[in-house]
Amino acid sequence: MFVDSHCHIDFPELSERLPQLLENMKANQVTHALCISVTLEDFPRVLALAEQHPNLYASVGVHPDYEEGEDPTLERLLALSAHPRVVGTGETGLDYYRLNGRSIADMEWQRERFRTHIRAARQTGKPLIIHTRSSADDTLRVMREENAREAGGVMHCFTETWDVAKQALDEGFHISFSGIVTFKSAADLQATARKVPLDRILIETDSPYLAPVPYRGKTNEPAWVRHVGEFIAQLRGVPVETIAEQTADNFFRLFKHIDRNAHA
Repeated sequence: MFVDSHCHIDFPELSERLPQLLENMKANQVTHALCISVTLEDFPRVLALAEQHPNLYASVGVHPDYEEGEDPTLERLLALSAHPRVVGTGETGLDYYRLNGRSIADMEWQRERFRTHIRAARQTGKPLIIHTRSSADDTLRVMREENAREAGGVMHCFTETWDVAKQALDEGFHISFSGIVTFKSAADLQATARKVPLDRILIETDSPYLAPVPYRGKTNEPAWVRHVGEFIAQLRGVPVETIAEQTADNFFRLFKHIDRNAHA
């Protein structure tokens, strides 16, 4: 069995064909998927998917790229996290990739928002789903300052160096690999995927983005997380069943509010 630890199937390009996506998951032995919130305005549709399908679950949070819209206060995150179908906090973190003329100092609003998510996760016990892009040093610094270790979580769609991965692992976090790891240009990331301890790896699609080889360039979907798992198994020279079982075990251990036996 495989698990997609991070997807956005509430996005229109996927939600419009949800029955087929669910059938494709079943055909590829993908038993569960975690649907990730990126804004509070769209959170209701993420939650609706989790309420309607026993093998889909939701997170709550605001992605660092979404500057407009409702700002997530601690009180608001705590209230929304109380729903039993919400199992994670985020997607949250830091992203300095597009500063649009601003300095890193000007991004304090992102850092404060990230701190708020960490504090919510520590109170609820619902792990952090962390996005970091062009901001690894600050991401790790804020994690340490806010004791993110207490909540635990995952560095999602990991594309950083082995050094960054090791520091995140030292903080008790998991490392999640997306379809990017299957790209020919991702040799450094593949080297990292060989080194991360098996009991700390997750796999994801980040669909509708980043479809793995052999579907690169197409609209991604949760069923294709299987190809990420198969590629990592090949990289590490282990049976695909080992990666499937271990990444699923890691997922259910981390997101402990999920019912492993609740299949579609």
